[in-house]
Amino acid sequence: MASVLVKYGDLLDQEVDAIVNPWNRNIIPWFLLLPHGVSGAIRKRAGRQPFRELGRLGPIQSGSAVVTSAGKLDYKGIIHVCGLTWYWTTNEKIVRLCVESSIKVAVDNGYKSIAFPLIGAGVGGLSSERVREVISDAATPYLDRLAIRIVIFKRN
Repeated sequence: MASVLVKYGDLLDQEVDAIVNPWNRNIIPWFLLLPHGVSGAIRKRAGRQPFRELGRLGPIQSGSAVVTSAGKLDYKGIIHVCGLTWYWTTNEKIVRLCVESSIKVAVDNGYKSIAFPLIGAGVGGLSSERVREVISDAATPYLDRLAIRIVIFKRN
C-alpha cells in the first residue's frame, strides 16, 4: 500500500499541483494581519493576488478549505485551510478536518498531487510530530486518488 510521503525542505519548492496554506478564519483582512510563517512565505513569493481572492471568499469555518489561484507561483492553485479556533489554537480534530477538506477541494479541482505543511504546529500549539501523524493518518485513505506529501520546513 502507498504511503504519504514526508519531505524536509520548503513547501514552496514542491513539484505538486497544489499547496496548502494554513490560514485563519478569514474575518480580518489579510493586509491587516501581516502574514507570517507559511502564509508569509506564500505571500512573499506568490504576491497579493491569492490573498485578494481569499478575502472575497468570506469567513472560513475551522477545518474548512477554499482554493485560489497560485499568483506568481507555478501551482494550479493554493488551498487555504482554517486550522485555528476563535482563540488561535487548534486540536487534532481540526487538523484532520483540514486535511479531508483540502483533499476534497484538490480532487474536485482535478489536482493530482498536494503538499501539506504542518498545520497547527506553529501558532496552533500542537507538536510537529503529532501533527505529522494526524495528517498522515487522515490522508492515507485518499492515496488512491491523489499523491500526498507532508513538508517539514528545513532551510537549505
